Amino acid sequence: MADGSSNGPLAGIGMVVIGDEILSGRRRDRHLAAVTERLAARGLVVDWAQFLPDREVTIVDLLQRSRADGATVFCFGGIGATPDDLTRACAAMAFGRPLVRHAEAAALIEAQFGEAAYPKRMLMADLPEGAELVPNPVNRVPGFALERHFFLPGFPEMAHRMLDGIFAGPLADLGDAGYVERSVWLVDTPESELVDLMEAFCAAHPALRLFSLPVLSAERRLLELGFTGERTEVERAMAELVRALAARGTAVHDERPA
Repeated sequence: MADGSSNGPLAGIGMVVIGDEILSGRRRDRHLAAVTERLAARGLVVDWAQFLPDREVTIVDLLQRSRADGATVFCFGGIGATPDDLTRACAAMAFGRPLVRHAEAAALIEAQFGEAAYPKRMLMADLPEGAELVPNPVNRVPGFALERHFFLPGFPEMAHRMLDGIFAGPLADLGDAGYVERSVWLVDTPESELVDLMEAFCAAHPALRLFSLPVLSAERRLLELGFTGERTEVERAMAELVRALAARGTAVHDERPA
């Protein structure tokens, strides 16, 4: 959604990208793919994602609701020092904390830029009181964290390396690396012909997530069909699925047909 005014649930794992430039198309988002890739390795998915304008009321509203719901949130953009960088102040308002100069962040910024840190770059050290720093291995200007909300810069080159640090540190125990995704490919088999089979497998394996992803092309119709979940259960379900498809006379491919 492009506007955070919705009253829908915001629990689970969420991603927020802040910036008019994303909504206008001047920049393309690269953060959703980075987050989903890192979560997939732990058997997790992004439960929701929102792209927000540089608008104070919208940002504050969403952060208040995600905080109240106990969500884990990755927030990208708006933590710089220009007038359109609103995220630091909005986070302070949403979490009910004053915006204060963070001594460690100030020291890092000064060490990186020297006298050029003043007066404007040092504004990036003004963070919500009590915020934890998120290390930035690229230029040492940190992000920050509040109650499982992680605020990172909009630059993918920085933010994604910072994400790796988060998953190696405060979120090291998030998810379960024993979860996997497995699938097979079918050729010229419409989804509509497999709905009953899919429903039967969903009922037989309620702990798994079934996915059915058609690919349309001028030459032929492809369908990727599979499961995500705990490794042993996924392997069992996939073996059953292959047998069920064979019994229908449907050819199964382990890799996407060329």
